[in-house]
Amino acid sequence: MEKKSLRDVDLSGKRVLVRVDFNVPMDEQGNIEDDTRIRASLPTIEYILDANGKVILMSHLGRPKGRDPKYSLLPVAKRLSRYLNKEVLMANDCVGEEVRKMVESMKEGDIILLENLRFHKEEENDEDFARELASLGDVYVSDAFGTCHRKHASVYTVPQILKPAVMGFLLEKEISYFKKAMVNPQRPVVAILGGAKVSSKIGIIKNLLKRVDKIFVGGAMAFTFIRAMGYDVGNSVLEDGFLDTAMDIMDVAKKLGVKFYLPVDFVLGKEFSDSTPTKIVPWQDILSGWMGLDIGPVSVSLLREVISDAQTIIWNGPMGAFELDRFKDGTYETAKMLASSPALTIAGGGDTDHAIHKAGVYNAIDFVSTGGGAFLELLEGNTLPCIEVLDNKEE
Repeated sequence: MEKKSLRDVDLSGKRVLVRVDFNVPMDEQGNIEDDTRIRASLPTIEYILDANGKVILMSHLGRPKGRDPKYSLLPVAKRLSRYLNKEVLMANDCVGEEVRKMVESMKEGDIILLENLRFHKEEENDEDFARELASLGDVYVSDAFGTCHRKHASVYTVPQILKPAVMGFLLEKEISYFKKAMVNPQRPVVAILGGAKVSSKIGIIKNLLKRVDKIFVGGAMAFTFIRAMGYDVGNSVLEDGFLDTAMDIMDVAKKLGVKFYLPVDFVLGKEFSDSTPTKIVPWQDILSGWMGLDIGPVSVSLLREVISDAQTIIWNGPMGAFELDRFKDGTYETAKMLASSPALTIAGGGDTDHAIHKAGVYNAIDFVSTGGGAFLELLEGNTLPCIEVLDNKEE
């Protein structure tokens, strides 16, 4: 069912409690390394300001064990102030009397960023904590797609207490692009899956088989399929317990008429390091004592051919150990293919997002999801509990 968005509520003079995802990577000195998630929140924040609302932002950062200055959101407040060209007031906590007084003294157009929600273990879903957060606002806005699969207080319980509870523009955009790819897509639809383990992607593959026209499985996952067909994979990452599952997946693809592709060559190394010797071999000739660490150049050409007629492309998971310079080419070339494709291109997952940034093509891909686990849940065909609890359009 369609959910209400910011456009469906009156915000003028209201205290608007917005759950954002400012879980940004920081270096040891507390400098923000990538502010994509901060920039992604700007349309929602600016809309509320233009509507004369009072903006109260809340987010988590990292996995602190109690209050820890290393995980303070203060650097985020400073960066956000620069983008908005106005002061973002930083609260010293997310609940408590001092926070309440700050909120009560707000004027239209003011912005407060609450301190890290995870400084309180109650964020994992304590109802009293949720009620205290809810008491700060008149309207609830969910704009943290990356946390919508977790039943935490700020994203799951607060919107059941504080009404109206609606989608922000980033969350709306995430859902919109997902529907374009999975519900009523332009065909042919091609799914590109990578990463290390078949076991973590079984649900995704089974759901995609019902929805796509072609699947290309790369990354270390490919070796479980190759071994299932009876070939040696040397010291490559392998899940022996999922060989039958891999065969079943290939059988289902055949029955459904979905074209199923595996890499045809690999870049091998003796060990997981940038200094290891390397060889490029066909998949049938993987050597004992060697491990596959990237797809090879012929596989890159094959993938280019696979997506050549695609109208919709979905990508999740790297093609190899792209964090090592010698084994980054397969993943980077995949990112560049999507960037230059005329198809609707959608990518998601933490490693995939990171690889796209490193390949320098982030702005050329139609949509890169800000949510890792939440994106995977949708690919599996699951609903997200924190979206389900938001207000329906018909209500």
